[in-house]
Amino acid sequence: MTVTEDRAAPEAPAAEVGKARRRKEDARLITGRTTWTDNLVLPGMLHLAVVRSPVAHAKLRGVDVAAAQEAPGVIAVLTGRDLAEEQGSIPCAWPVTPDMVNPGHPSVAVEEVNHVGEAVAVIVARSKAAAQDAVELVDVDYEQLPAVLDMEEAIAQDPSLCHDHLDSNQSFHFVFDGGEAGTGSDTEQAFADAEVVVSRRFVQQRLIPAFMEPRSVVVQPQGDNYTVWSSTQIPHILRVMLAMVTAIPEHKLRVIAPDVGGGFGGKLQVTPEEVISLLVARRLGKPVKWTETRSESLMTAHHGRDQIQYIDIAADREGNVKGLRCRILADMGAYLRLISPGIPVLGAFMFNGIYKFPAYRFECRGIFTNKVPTDAYRGAGRPEATFAVERIMDELAVELDMDPLELRRKNWIKAEEFPFTTVAGMTYDSGDYDTATQEALRLVGYDELRAEQRRRRESGDPVQLGIGFSTFTEMCGLAPSRVLGSLSYGAGGWEHASIRMLPTGKVEVVTGSTPHGQGHETAWSQLVADRLGVPFEDVEVLHGDTAISSRGLDTYGSRSLVVGGVAVVNAADKVVAKARRVAAHLLEASEDDLEFTGGKFSVRGTPGSDLGIQEIALATFAAHNFPEGVEPSIDADATYDPENFSFPHGTHICAMEVDTETGMAKIRKYACVDDIGTIVNPLIVEGQVHGGLAQGIAQALYEEAVYDADGNLTTGTFVDYLIPSAADLPHFDTGNTVHSAPGNPIGAKGVGEAGCIASTPAVVNAALDAVRHLGVSDIRMPLTPERVWRAIHEGGDGGSRASARTNAQAVDAAEAPAASSQAGNP
Repeated sequence: MTVTEDRAAPEAPAAEVGKARRRKEDARLITGRTTWTDNLVLPGMLHLAVVRSPVAHAKLRGVDVAAAQEAPGVIAVLTGRDLAEEQGSIPCAWPVTPDMVNPGHPSVAVEEVNHVGEAVAVIVARSKAAAQDAVELVDVDYEQLPAVLDMEEAIAQDPSLCHDHLDSNQSFHFVFDGGEAGTGSDTEQAFADAEVVVSRRFVQQRLIPAFMEPRSVVVQPQGDNYTVWSSTQIPHILRVMLAMVTAIPEHKLRVIAPDVGGGFGGKLQVTPEEVISLLVARRLGKPVKWTETRSESLMTAHHGRDQIQYIDIAADREGNVKGLRCRILADMGAYLRLISPGIPVLGAFMFNGIYKFPAYRFECRGIFTNKVPTDAYRGAGRPEATFAVERIMDELAVELDMDPLELRRKNWIKAEEFPFTTVAGMTYDSGDYDTATQEALRLVGYDELRAEQRRRRESGDPVQLGIGFSTFTEMCGLAPSRVLGSLSYGAGGWEHASIRMLPTGKVEVVTGSTPHGQGHETAWSQLVADRLGVPFEDVEVLHGDTAISSRGLDTYGSRSLVVGGVAVVNAADKVVAKARRVAAHLLEASEDDLEFTGGKFSVRGTPGSDLGIQEIALATFAAHNFPEGVEPSIDADATYDPENFSFPHGTHICAMEVDTETGMAKIRKYACVDDIGTIVNPLIVEGQVHGGLAQGIAQALYEEAVYDADGNLTTGTFVDYLIPSAADLPHFDTGNTVHSAPGNPIGAKGVGEAGCIASTPAVVNAALDAVRHLGVSDIRMPLTPERVWRAIHEGGDGGSRASARTNAQAVDAAEAPAASSQAGNP
């Protein structure tokens, strides 16, 4: 890993921060010798299985459970009508406009089903096998209705309705209109005056998070108290939401997220099955477990992405950008889940990317369809935005006959211009796009690749070479509570931590940030070891249990280190401050005369007079000789709410080989240089980048959730939904520049989503660069061999230019039942 030092880096990395330590968690996680939710076996535990709709849209005329109730081992069969008075509605915590339409989402359907896989009944049995067998015995009478599956058709004139009780298929219409601060620039005027306007229609296909561990829930009733174990990213939020949905008092609920086998946003959710399990346990007074099959997971867990993007860019002939206009159709699926409407809106503030657009307009319509709901998936709105701007910059470069990298350099924010407030209202904190790009060019061997590309074209080689760029930034650390409040988000963004100094000198760190593979236990131990001067091995990190970590807002949006980690550091600093007072008393010195280094307090100018913080922990426990008026504790809590997001950035370069005879597209070389601020653990960072790259590349080349004309998911197994293995991916050449985030004491920016955000457009731009000279201007993702071959041999814009005109006009002409909402800068 190459590291270019910050010109104004604060101080050299301490003993632990910056060290590539192996993760404390890995031994138990890799071997599986840990507590996954499905490992739990409680005395008298019952098992649940869900009866699911085989049709996308239908009235429920009857649910006959008589045969299932008589099946061996079955304890109860419950329908939506049985649960109607107590099940409430699955919550949506992000009403992005005041007039947003939310149809309501019962955990078990009562009157109507709105997507294949929706729950219509639940079986409770003594064994998992008995419950699954009884599913086949439930007889449901469906009155089938037309299924709404296409977003553009859904808002055309007189469409079929996804929900019969609504007036349209539109949930919300969100508008952001920005101009250069103080200039009064008008977006439409910018386009009217532009010398060049390029318009494109891009499709962000529907993806499935496909986490390694399927969802699982166990609920144990204890009188009127309930313990809920769930494979979730959000135990604290889940507790609040379950209390609201079921009317069980929050203090009667304990939520535990044991070790969680991945999430990628797919477990940032309050699921119907979590509500169902709690309701069944309450009704029967028995512990219950539900664990999904992989097919259930693919079919019913929320999906991600699924946008149609109409993107217009305005520029002059020299390549100076003048305006950006984005009109987005975002598929919500059949219902609004926890933050479904907020995902495309979050992206609204990043479509301008790293470029100095003087005028910008973003417009998004959330559309209901009879598909599984969409919600957060790694990157959550930012990959969609980055794809659009990086693709349209390449298209503008082609129109102007400019080098795509030269065009980017002409328009990106210069290092000396930070902090920089963008046209979308974000204040980017620090960075240097040029330095990161120069290092990425070196790593990829750019000049040699361009020379090889020329040779292949001149020789008519059937395997052509293309080079694609993605120069990106993202808003990380989903946190500033005031900003989230201005966007109508239903919670704050602070994070909490506690540090407990044990009498033996060991340290317990309690964090509200809940890991599901990120390495919190290792990174937090490194932070605390340095701050307190204690051995790394002496730090234990506790998390994921609302009875132990009572306060927290959990893990998503690359917020763990830049919010949760800062809370940990602040708590550690408070421990030192408390210990200083005790040390001064024990050393018979003034606090002002004490120095604290390497975990020890010493009296300035008095050699040999020192006292370790671990010794102070024991002295505090005994309290035999303690300062008057000071309570015997040096433990500390901290809650941190940042003032701004953090903004990591980077340059990703992909070299692609495209076989023009077969359509096979293969990555020849991939290099990326990311700036994520201070690096706590390079080994963890490398793993996060590699994992993100795998998912971003998978969107470009492999993954797509496909529905047939009746609304059936045809990619409901890993036979059809293609996830790349290590054998399908290239070697990655990675590096880092380091420009510390000025807004937090760690100087970190976040890394969990960077690879996923940046890689997709780099791969697509590279593939197009390989075959654009053959008349290809667009290929819809994923770039399967068939799609690439057809683009080459059947005339290659894939209809994107014509569609950009025709469909954009259809969107403009559509009657919008929900009034437009104007959003100001956050």
